[in-house]
Amino acid sequence: MRYGRAKLSAVLTVITLLTMPTMESGQWLTHPTPGIPRTSDGKPDLSAPAPRTQDGKPDLSGLWRTGPKFESDFKPSDAQPWAQEQAKRHEANLGTDSWIVLCLPPGPMINFIPPLRIIQTPGIVAILYEASNNYRQIFTDGRDLPQDPTPTWQGYSIGHWDGDTLVVETNGFNDKSMVGRPEYPHSEDLRITERYHRREFGHINLQMKVDDPKTFLRSWTINAELVFEPDTEMLEYVCNENEKDRQHFVLTQNSSDNEIHVDAAVLSKYVGTYEATAPNGQMITVSVKLDSDQLTIDVPGGASGPLVAKSSTLFLFRRPAIFSEVKFVLNEQGEVTHLVFISIGGERTARRTGAPR
Repeated sequence: MRYGRAKLSAVLTVITLLTMPTMESGQWLTHPTPGIPRTSDGKPDLSAPAPRTQDGKPDLSGLWRTGPKFESDFKPSDAQPWAQEQAKRHEANLGTDSWIVLCLPPGPMINFIPPLRIIQTPGIVAILYEASNNYRQIFTDGRDLPQDPTPTWQGYSIGHWDGDTLVVETNGFNDKSMVGRPEYPHSEDLRITERYHRREFGHINLQMKVDDPKTFLRSWTINAELVFEPDTEMLEYVCNENEKDRQHFVLTQNSSDNEIHVDAAVLSKYVGTYEATAPNGQMITVSVKLDSDQLTIDVPGGASGPLVAKSSTLFLFRRPAIFSEVKFVLNEQGEVTHLVFISIGGERTARRTGAPR
């Protein structure tokens, strides 16, 4: 197996959220975080006021994970034709060219692969990532972005404060990673603008604006959040150690090898929200959307992407390098009442919220 909790967080996605137990092992994973606000029963008080630095700015420091909120105004039709075709090939090949299969850095979506640690100092904000033992340096000392930089996986970042919000601009990405949910390619002209606002002790509002005119017809944004991760620690993550996964992947050349055509009128019946219970007892809301004739699914915590039709009710969901089936269940009136995630770990039901369609 590959080691590191980031492997579980980044790869198991839907299966982790819906079918797998929580992992509790390793060094310091239950060590109480010192100096944080707690309620009378000793639990972390995530609703306490955000801490501030000596100069009065919100202190973003701490260990964080991706929260359940993930909203984006991106649509596949916003991509240039070449990017749409490349995204289709990527999906048809079931992500065998993804960063996690190839043991490469994640690129601009790294904030959505928990956990991560923010360390804030007067002239620089550093972010350490468990995934691939990666890091970012955000310079807040007044320097400009580099001109014509050597392309890198995480780019070059500068930051400034807009009131209580840290605004981060990043350029200099290479074109070897993907961006968004579902994943789309990008060019070396990609520019990311992030806004970090710690609204209270336990939550950071995170907005990410994507601008790449060579790839997308317009700029688009992601609105998400980071949630403070108390009483635990990061682990070492080494992707290539004892790697045994890639040999089991089989490439296909186009999406027609993997899916059948389902009429958009049928797909529209599946659109809506569904409630499921995660292994930790938390209720999560699963969203199913339809863009043109492409059905997509989004699960809080990092899992989203297209559903590949295997029949009119059964779909393949891959995110990333892990396979799961999604089955929509209809009643005698032909109304969708719930969906079922099917994986090697078993089955888990998500009940439809609102009236069936």
